[in-house]
Amino acid sequence: MELPANVYELLTQTDSGVFSYATMIIRFLLPALACVVVALCARSLLREKSEDENWGYLSLPNGARIFLNHWENTIGRAGSSDVYMEYPTLSRSHAAVIRDSGGAWRVFDVDSGTGVIVNGVHLSDEEGAGIKTGDMIELGGVLLVFFPTDKESEHKQAESRTKPGRLYKQSTTLVFVTEFQLLLGMQLCISKGENLTAALPVCFLAVIALMWTTYIFTRLFNRVSFEIETIAFFLSSVGLAVTASASAGELPRQIALLLVAVCLYFITGWFLRDLNRVRKARLPVAAAGLLLLAANLVFGREVYGARNWMEIAGIRFQPSEFVKLAFVFAGAATLEKLFTRKNLITFIGFSGVCVIALALMNDFGAALVFFIAYLMIAFLRSGDFATILLSIGGAGFAGFLAIRIKTHLAGRFATWGKAWEYAGSGGYQQTRAMAAAARGGLFGLGAGAGGLKHVFAADTDIVFGMVSEELGLIIAIAAVAAILMFAVFSVRSAGESRSSYYVIGACAASTILVTQMMLNVLGTVDILPFTGVTFPFVSKGGSSLISCWGLLAFIKAADTRQNASFAVKSAL
Repeated sequence: MELPANVYELLTQTDSGVFSYATMIIRFLLPALACVVVALCARSLLREKSEDENWGYLSLPNGARIFLNHWENTIGRAGSSDVYMEYPTLSRSHAAVIRDSGGAWRVFDVDSGTGVIVNGVHLSDEEGAGIKTGDMIELGGVLLVFFPTDKESEHKQAESRTKPGRLYKQSTTLVFVTEFQLLLGMQLCISKGENLTAALPVCFLAVIALMWTTYIFTRLFNRVSFEIETIAFFLSSVGLAVTASASAGELPRQIALLLVAVCLYFITGWFLRDLNRVRKARLPVAAAGLLLLAANLVFGREVYGARNWMEIAGIRFQPSEFVKLAFVFAGAATLEKLFTRKNLITFIGFSGVCVIALALMNDFGAALVFFIAYLMIAFLRSGDFATILLSIGGAGFAGFLAIRIKTHLAGRFATWGKAWEYAGSGGYQQTRAMAAAARGGLFGLGAGAGGLKHVFAADTDIVFGMVSEELGLIIAIAAVAAILMFAVFSVRSAGESRSSYYVIGACAASTILVTQMMLNVLGTVDILPFTGVTFPFVSKGGSSLISCWGLLAFIKAADTRQNASFAVKSAL
């Protein structure tokens, strides 16, 4: 849609020097706002501590109480046990006491030497035994009495816990993000000149409206934390600027996809609230992921050497992006499943099929992302370094064979670290990206003013170079720091998380986001081989954007600060 003639005439009659000064001022303001937004969110996410939640306690014969601070608690002599008991008759990992989403508790024997006795009856199977108030649990001759926390106590505890927000005022930070978005849109409008259409300012106003609507929606449910969503909207706004600069005609489509992504984020978060529902859905979700990959192998379209695209009813998408969600959803496990070797073997098989399918599609970048996510999940589920080393060895051998067989893949490794020697062939994109980043300096040339956008895949595979050129190295590094923040937060929250499912899901999701970011950034500057993966939230593309927002729900579920996450039920 073209701008009205009188509006365009007014713009063209304005002194061009005003626009020049405005662009210069905006170039300096944007990095400052980006740093403020990332710093405020980091200050809250990484400095505010989660307080312990007490879901019940075990009473010793002497009357002492051992509190259960998680829904899933290991008991044993190991220092890593949630309930540490220094009795020589106990095994290092003796038993597990587990609460489901509905409040029912069960006790499991974790391959102990002396067994677990509940009310005088030995446990003999993997299903464990249900326990309720006053039940007697005997572990290695140590007698314990179980007492769960009642609803009234849970409510009082929730009221006494500190809510997040002391170091972070959501509305203030969102004002900074809004200013960043408005200035970014203004700079793009100036750069477009006579090619400016109404779609550009309308789309930037739309993303601002979506961000504030999302914030108000979470507040309606008494949620007082919005740091994770703020970071995602900041990154998505940078991605919107990339799309506006490289292909402004696709802006309305990108806004529509962002709306779909935010909706998926809330749907996934709602689903994660009930772990009983999650357990029942894990196998169907895994099967759906495998069927999607199989359909891609059979009906997929080859684009630039990789058969990783499908088209249905005129809508083109990458199935592997949605399989990432299925991979994390099915790969994460609750504590009782961690002790079942059969369950781990099934996951290893599932992971192997996913990676092999992606390799057959020639999508080796995605295969590498899946493999690294598998290593993270496998380690968290087993803690077995031998399994991890064996997996790495097998993957290394498979990678060697792939390089020998796939000549185009071997070509990428041939130019690795020598992009400037192949500036006219295999290193063309990387050398242009590095030169563009150098031109941009710290503050960039201005949104829409760069030249890298005319190089193939500038807005996807080498988007770090495009962001550095147009918005400056400061904003590019701020985007990198924002992704790394997700990983640090996930690891930091692991000790307080209610369930191992939330821990593994958050760590796996952040591993995927960080791995993609590192492959994109380090591949662009020729530190790692160029794999052609996207920068989360920033690279243009609907499948990637939707997938990243879906993964964000797993990270949000690990946030157990009082009333912080809609993905975790609150007693208030």
